[in-house]
Amino acid sequence: MWQADIETMGRGAIRALQEERFQNAWKHIWDNAPAQRKLLLDAGVEQNGIRSLDDVHTLPFTDKKAFTKHYPFGLFAVPQGDVVRLHSTSGTTSKPSMGGYTAGDMQHWKDLVARFCAMAGVTKNDTAHIAFGFGMFTGGFGLNYGLEHMGVRVLPMGSGQTEKQLMMMRDMGSTVLVATPSYALYLSEAVREAGVKGDLKLRVGLFGGEGHTPEMAAQIEESLGIVATSNYGLCELGGPGLSGECLERGGMHIAEDHYWCEIIDPDTGKVLPEGETGELVVTPLTREALPLIRYRTKDITKLTYEPCACGRTHARMSPTLGRSDDMLIIRGVNVFPSQIESVLIRQEHIGPHYMLLVRREGVMDTLEVQVELTDGSVLESFQLLEKIRETIREQIRNILGLTVKVTLVAPQTVERFMGKARRIIDERGK
Repeated sequence: MWQADIETMGRGAIRALQEERFQNAWKHIWDNAPAQRKLLLDAGVEQNGIRSLDDVHTLPFTDKKAFTKHYPFGLFAVPQGDVVRLHSTSGTTSKPSMGGYTAGDMQHWKDLVARFCAMAGVTKNDTAHIAFGFGMFTGGFGLNYGLEHMGVRVLPMGSGQTEKQLMMMRDMGSTVLVATPSYALYLSEAVREAGVKGDLKLRVGLFGGEGHTPEMAAQIEESLGIVATSNYGLCELGGPGLSGECLERGGMHIAEDHYWCEIIDPDTGKVLPEGETGELVVTPLTREALPLIRYRTKDITKLTYEPCACGRTHARMSPTLGRSDDMLIIRGVNVFPSQIESVLIRQEHIGPHYMLLVRREGVMDTLEVQVELTDGSVLESFQLLEKIRETIREQIRNILGLTVKVTLVAPQTVERFMGKARRIIDERGK
């Protein structure tokens, strides 16, 4: 699935292809997506007022609110009879965002997932163990389709039943693990406790569904004896396949032949220059069922357009720092969970499982970091406990300029997650 003719195109050729595909997507929206056409008209946009991608920054954003307002299918641009697959977000706080696929969209999806799997070193000789949940979540089916498209043997295990997961990995000789980083950590604990690491043949991890720090990736690699790679996508934009990491691991290569990406200031909406950190905004260029204009992902990252050492020329996005709506503001300081995670995961005697508790005491916001010890005997040494606490407090203070409370808890007491991890408990509104 190494697509050299596409993945090593010159920047001029990439831009020309994007221009051509954007014009087709633009016409498709105006001709076939009345709800989206109205959003543009209400913002004062005329069809002939946009001549090229140079004008995209003048267009209004699309966001989660548009999906809620037009739930379930109001943003679609094809008849329901042409939609062959539906997926959705979890919809934990409101109606889910519905994503639809035509047969053509499904073919693109398979190709894009296969592309990033190949980047990570997966071949048709591998056996892939998928520990993503299957259902409305795009991760499980997306990886299943892409890996099968490559000729890879697939075990669609789903999440949970950890003991059975380990048995099947061992008995089937699984070489590729597909999971969220959180569940990969959980599995690595189970592998250590069962003493079966030497029985496993895992060599590659394909991790998505949530962000994770380089420190967490390193810990997963050490625990499972694999090369951990990241991939990225959202249900609203077609699921996994928007970007993925090659073995150089210098950022996730964006499939620029299918997506136009911008970085904006999340507060002002202003487009930021290359290399600056902000919110990722994406315009899909080839979607038939659900074309969108400037979808706000809420994910914080940055882009680089320098060619990668692997030979690929498509832009790369850095690991997401977090989501703009997950960012905590504590006493005027912007805090992302990933910043705290990067401190915790480097500490001796500390495990990778933690929770962030936000409270309001009087008029002051406070942040408590609850983190799990790897060895319960440490709880018997007050001196060592205090040394660990102070080290964590000091390193967080150096990074954030913020003093936090650090609570060390016994092993196996912080909640584990089979899917996306939920690390924040905000009690300020209670």
